[in-house]
Amino acid sequence: MRKRFIPIREYFLLNISSVIRFLTLSEIVWGGARGLLGPIFAIFIVDYIQGGNAAVIGTAAAIFLITKSVFQMPAATIIDRIRGEKDDFWIMFGASVLSALVPLLYLIINTPMELYLVEFVYGVLFAITVPSYMAIFTRHIDHQKEGTEWGVYFTLTDLSSALTAAIGGAIAITVGFPQLIVAVVVVSVIGALFLLPIRPYMRMPSKHP
Repeated sequence: MRKRFIPIREYFLLNISSVIRFLTLSEIVWGGARGLLGPIFAIFIVDYIQGGNAAVIGTAAAIFLITKSVFQMPAATIIDRIRGEKDDFWIMFGASVLSALVPLLYLIINTPMELYLVEFVYGVLFAITVPSYMAIFTRHIDHQKEGTEWGVYFTLTDLSSALTAAIGGAIAITVGFPQLIVAVVVVSVIGALFLLPIRPYMRMPSKHP
């Protein structure tokens, strides 16, 4: 009889390809870092941005999402046209590191326009990172375990974000937003570094006669 449940070892990222393991670990850490600030980012805007209010919060969120949406398809098209995974890897890794550093800009901005510019940059970097990440993940996912490995990926990353959301609120209250933002950057960079072990597994472009 076929198993109807996911073995517990799958949640510990065992018995899967190394590429999927480290991609998932990277996103658990990197996504967890975003969770530290994400749920309380609106409070940061109100407290640290001049004239920060509901309109500014909504506009900042819209700029990020629209920018990500507009640039994501061109980025995905370019990634698909590049032969070989090594270029895909360096695009993903470079954009991930830059995205991890972007929150440092929150420490030096104080106007809505500056915030909007940061969200635009953030959106562009995410538009580059997501398609390259998903392309590599899809190519290396284990055969006949597609649903399981995507399910484990989303389960673990969502749990990580949920846990760090609570932690982020506590840090903001006890030590302040600047220290929280530095923590977000440090953890994000660590998450990006988890991508490095997959580099040896990246395939070279196939040769055609």
